Amino acid sequence: MMKAVRTIITTGILVAHGMAVVRPLHAQTEAESVRVMSYNLHRGGVVMLKQPLSQTVKAIQLAKADIVGIQETRSPRGDKLEELADLLGWNHDMGKGSNILTRYEILKPLYRGVKVKLDSGRHAYIFNVHLSSHPYQPYQLLEIRPRWHKHTNDITFIKTEAEAIEWAKKARGAEIAKVLREIKSLPDKQAPVLVLGDFNEPSHLDWTEAAAKTGRHPIKVAYPTSTEMAKAGFTDAYRTIYPDEMKNPGYTWSSFYKFDDPTTHHDRIDFVYYKGEDLEVTDVKIVGENQEDADIVISPYPSDHRAVVATFNLPE
Repeated sequence: MMKAVRTIITTGILVAHGMAVVRPLHAQTEAESVRVMSYNLHRGGVVMLKQPLSQTVKAIQLAKADIVGIQETRSPRGDKLEELADLLGWNHDMGKGSNILTRYEILKPLYRGVKVKLDSGRHAYIFNVHLSSHPYQPYQLLEIRPRWHKHTNDITFIKTEAEAIEWAKKARGAEIAKVLREIKSLPDKQAPVLVLGDFNEPSHLDWTEAAAKTGRHPIKVAYPTSTEMAKAGFTDAYRTIYPDEMKNPGYTWSSFYKFDDPTTHHDRIDFVYYKGEDLEVTDVKIVGENQEDADIVISPYPSDHRAVVATFNLPE
């Protein structure tokens, strides 16, 4: 009987010791959360409805972003990137042209990107693009001459998917290829890589046969930029969380126009792409002007683009 008791006590000690070992191991595998945002300010964030720059800061703060890829920082009163960084108390890319703001330490500027140090000490690479807006294939296909664009009279109308792909490659192919070459040259192949931006081109995941049949888009188009991102190993964060393009269109262009306005075409052209070992997207939200079209609302809204904010988990 005493031997049995000693065995039970010994086993209990071993179990207790095992539990003590398990706890710190479990703690080591807890995920680090990183929230990134792609945000086109529209001419520095001070033109739409003559908003103060503090309204753009408010949008970023409401999104609870850690990293923001900004497009259109230039305003009629100068570039607003540094002023935005000061208002947020954040770092920026030191004038290297990527237009990235972040609360994290920036370790190195890159072509259209930066290398950052996360809270855990882990490194990540962030890229931010603002691809050419002209010619814009939805307008070419729908025979729209945008009244706001300086090239409104310099547009060739087209009818087929092949033509749309060809024109998109001419407009943006060289630039996205250069960014992807920079990413391919990164020494750490397992590090998290995020590509944010106003791509000024829809996605092949949205312009599907189903969308064409309902009349949402005029035809199916396998747009080349989103296709190239997929070929390079990147995943569209929004479509990961919301895979049904018909149920969740995720329109980012444009917050300024009504849906029945014949002078534009509502679409999703602002993206967060990601890749990296164990990188997991857990949430994506649209930042905009009202509850009908956005998840995070700020009114009055200071831009003509809705922003995209995605949350990622990275095991430490």
